[in-house]
Amino acid sequence: MKSTKMIKANEVEKDWVVIDAEGKKFGRILTEVATLLRGKHKPYYTPNVDCGDYVVIINAEKVVVTGTKLDSKLYHRHSGYFGSVKSEKLGELREKNPAKLFKLGARGMLPKTNLGKEMLKKLKVYAGSEHPHTAQVSKSEGSK
Repeated sequence: MKSTKMIKANEVEKDWVVIDAEGKKFGRILTEVATLLRGKHKPYYTPNVDCGDYVVIINAEKVVVTGTKLDSKLYHRHSGYFGSVKSEKLGELREKNPAKLFKLGARGMLPKTNLGKEMLKKLKVYAGSEHPHTAQVSKSEGSK
């Protein structure tokens, strides 16, 4: 009887995946990104090891949001002091800082542990079509 192989952290092969967000739905991209960051698409996925790939998202400012979410969905932050809740609409956040928008969305889909924080560091988001990771990119997912 064969047992399932548990991979170690030094045996993991990490690829670079480029995703073009232009014209794609925000939530659909995020689920794909979370799967890639976690490594669940690989046959040797191990829950307690960071098996995921590096993900580069380009054209983040051109992502599509359906319905009235641009005006109604709010992102809150709080410093801990009374009356210090600050809110931003999704539309404002997409215009000002699309990288933060993608990081917040992906963070919610990853584990809430130190391993999840390490996975989130492998996400690189750029508003335009240019990115400095062209030398590392070996595999492109932009055509999906």
